[in-house]
Amino acid sequence: MRSAIEIAEYIIWYCGEHGLSISNLKLQKILYFVQAEFLVATGYPCFSDNIEAWDFGPVVSEVYRKYKVYGGSNIPTFFVTNNVRLEDNERELVNGIVNVCDDYTASELVEITHNQSPWRDNYVPKHNNVIPLDEIRDYFAEG
Repeated sequence: MRSAIEIAEYIIWYCGEHGLSISNLKLQKILYFVQAEFLVATGYPCFSDNIEAWDFGPVVSEVYRKYKVYGGSNIPTFFVTNNVRLEDNERELVNGIVNVCDDYTASELVEITHNQSPWRDNYVPKHNNVIPLDEIRDYFAEG
C-alpha cells in the first residue's frame, strides 16, 4: 500500500502542474479528504498512515514533519516529481479532491473539519489521537 508521503508528493506535483498553491496545513486537510473519498468510493484506504486529530484538524504526522520547514508558506512544487502509482480512477479521485479544496483557504478547511464528527469525537488537546478509518468512512458515507 502507498504511504501518505507518496500521496502528498503527488498532490504537491499536481498543484505545481496546475498552478495551485499548497501549504502544509492545506495539504493535511486534502490528505484527510482524499482518504475519506477512497474509503467511500473504493472501499479501501488510499494510504496506510494514520490520521490524527490535532489542534488545527486532521494531520498525518509524517507528512507534517516532512513539510513543516515551510511553516505557513506554500510548499515549493518545482522539486517534486510524479512517481506514485495510481490507477486512472484513483488519480481522478485525488485530482477531484484537490480541485474542490482549491476553492477554500487552509483556514476554511480547518473550520470544515472541526465541524465534522471524525475530528470532533477524537480530538483531545495535546493528545493527537488517531482518527479511526471506520469513523471517517461512516461519516462521509452518510453525507
